[in-house]
Amino acid sequence: MLARKVIQYILIPVVLFAAGVLSAHADIYMYIDSKGVSHFTNTPTSSKYKIYMRERSTRASSIYASSKYDQIISEASKRHGIAFPLLKAQIKVESDFNPRAVSKKGALGLMQIMPKNIKALRVNDPFDPRENIMAGARYFKQLLERFNGELHLALAAYNAGPNTVDRYKRVPPFRETVDYVEKVMKYYQIFKKG
Repeated sequence: MLARKVIQYILIPVVLFAAGVLSAHADIYMYIDSKGVSHFTNTPTSSKYKIYMRERSTRASSIYASSKYDQIISEASKRHGIAFPLLKAQIKVESDFNPRAVSKKGALGLMQIMPKNIKALRVNDPFDPRENIMAGARYFKQLLERFNGELHLALAAYNAGPNTVDRYKRVPPFRETVDYVEKVMKYYQIFKKG
């Protein structure tokens, strides 16, 4: 009995440490194909992929100040006619103001632009804060126009894709999308007051 307890006290920290070490880093690899399309992955399938970025610990995101990108957000707001607090709320929810953020699905940067949208949005470096915010704001403006200014639908389309919102004709009944819209609206109200 005592031996089993000792083994538990030794094994549990070792297993937790190993799990933390193994899952702590997921590097991002990239290659540009013959058509000029950028491909990103965390699991390269050929030698064409070269290291693009080494993932930092998620704890690093808390160091990014919420006002650091206000000047760029303000410029994007004026250029694309989207309320400053709304853009800021999207960035808060998308990346928590981390310009190097990479989602599990491969979305990149402050406004979490999907790799398939990078070329269409004319983004050269998705981790450049100005490029990312301008492109994300431009795309969100397109969604607002597509959904006749209905903010909840445009936000849902930013998260789940416009075709999905078209199919449901409302905010899709996916927990992630419903939560996303609620969080952005919550921070929108907070930033409006600030």
